[in-house]
Amino acid sequence: MKRTEIESKYKWRLNDMVADDAAFESAFAEIVNALPKIEAYKGKLANRADALACLKLDAETSRKFELIYIYAHMLKDEDASNGHAVGLASRTDGLSGRYGAAVSFISSELSALDGAALDAYIADPEFSDFDFMLKEIKRQKAHILSDKEERLIAMSSEALGSFNRVARMLYDVDMKFEPVVKNGKKVELTNESYGELLADGDRRVRKSAFDNLYASYREHINTLTANYAGSVKADNFHARARGYGDCLEQSLFGDGVPTSVYTNLIENVNKNFAPLHRYIALRKKLLGLKEQHMYDLYVPIVEDAEMKLPYEKACDLVKTALAPMGDEYVGLLDKAMKEGWIDVMPNDGKRGGAYSWSAYSAHPYVLLNYAPTTEDIFTLAHELGHCLHSYYSQKNQPYSKWDYRIFVAEVASICNETLLDDYLMKNVKDDNIKKYLLSLRLNRFRTTLFRQAMFAEFEFNAHKMDLEGTPLTVDNLCGMYLDLNKKYYGDDVTSDDNIAFEWARIPHFYSAFYVYKYSTGMTAATSIAHSILAEPAYVDTYKNKFLKAGGHKSPYDILCDTRIDLATAKPYDDAFAFFNAALDELEKLVK
Repeated sequence: MKRTEIESKYKWRLNDMVADDAAFESAFAEIVNALPKIEAYKGKLANRADALACLKLDAETSRKFELIYIYAHMLKDEDASNGHAVGLASRTDGLSGRYGAAVSFISSELSALDGAALDAYIADPEFSDFDFMLKEIKRQKAHILSDKEERLIAMSSEALGSFNRVARMLYDVDMKFEPVVKNGKKVELTNESYGELLADGDRRVRKSAFDNLYASYREHINTLTANYAGSVKADNFHARARGYGDCLEQSLFGDGVPTSVYTNLIENVNKNFAPLHRYIALRKKLLGLKEQHMYDLYVPIVEDAEMKLPYEKACDLVKTALAPMGDEYVGLLDKAMKEGWIDVMPNDGKRGGAYSWSAYSAHPYVLLNYAPTTEDIFTLAHELGHCLHSYYSQKNQPYSKWDYRIFVAEVASICNETLLDDYLMKNVKDDNIKKYLLSLRLNRFRTTLFRQAMFAEFEFNAHKMDLEGTPLTVDNLCGMYLDLNKKYYGDDVTSDDNIAFEWARIPHFYSAFYVYKYSTGMTAATSIAHSILAEPAYVDTYKNKFLKAGGHKSPYDILCDTRIDLATAKPYDDAFAFFNAALDELEKLVK
């Protein structure tokens, strides 16, 4: 449909954020006028009064900028053919660069203060809104170099940061794939269409997509290997230059996460391959395969079991399923669904997929492209998890502390999905739908907890190999990855030779030690949902210590406050128990 054809009840109300063009222009002008006023404090942050005034002015200006930036981009996302919206978004992009340049002196100047000066600011009640930011600056001082050294690092950043761009050019421009024949017709194969083709019911289509994709990666593997090896060496160089033990420590240090969280993930997953291998064996049996290959792992094992609910029915289901969260939480869900927080239907020119986005000075928003499928019901619950996490953080933290880190960003959303999953399994009567739901649960675990942990182990090994002087050659990287694949997936799947090249197509590897957050996020969320269902009083702990916490302390400490310590085995025990229970139930149903 065209945007104008959609009923208003299915559209978000962006004028709750910015009333009209006049309000946008007024805020834009205020921000532009504030930038030289902020810059005027340069060189003065050693003075208490000037430092406080600068931080307050920056926070006030940033809050206004966040509002118009998100407004403009969401207006563009609802219809990319709206030239006016595209223009507003482009202007805020330009202003973003100017703003960043204007305030760049603040963190470096505060970092230059000695520990005693920072302690005095932190202890001052008037700096209370900024105390965590100042504590983080003090914590990171040990890894800040001299001015001359920092200048050299900055000068080298473009040269040492080109590896991701090179990989993207190969992925998106230079690499071409032979098309796949489906139903007698040639279908274009791209990195984006590959996932859909792997889920095709025709095994010949799946195998053709798999072989054709990796044929091209094989052709470029020497270039891709040299590029990734350079990226790893750059990671290790930066870590050593700044005095970290290794790149893992540096990557987790920014979030205040101990490296034991990372190694604990790998250790606990390695101890729990048995249920994954049992699931892989069950897939093989249900698909009737004599030999199961890597390209068979994405095809659905249960078909024609969709819960085709209209949007209003999906909303009712989500509210009912999330009742364990309490009346207040369900009331906020209802408010979001009825008061213009959600843009529901797909329309011509609308951005695809789904997201939740929030500015501190307005209620959160959710973009959907709702279709009556089971996956979209879960997507609704997922995005509302983000939405209410943001809402509670906004209402309970000052602007400078409200935004939470990526390390915990998926916890509330996956917790909602888990509660919805639990409700459906207890209340759905149709065994075929139950089997479908269980298969979705198990596959989410396989692709998120297990697969991302395998990626995390690959990254860990690659960086360690470089530090120890082992060359990162094609044979070494591909051989190590193939061994990991065999270890993770077991004997009931053939680890085809082509899968050894899979590491070369994972763009996240150019942001070192990032993917582990998917695994830890799912683990934490599953453990939290388990506690909510087993101990109703825990809901208050979850709300008060997690949902309302924003970013007022490190994300690891916030999770620990909710009794989730990812450096221990307990969260993993809960997560794998959940996986095992689903696997037991599916095995009973298919018998």
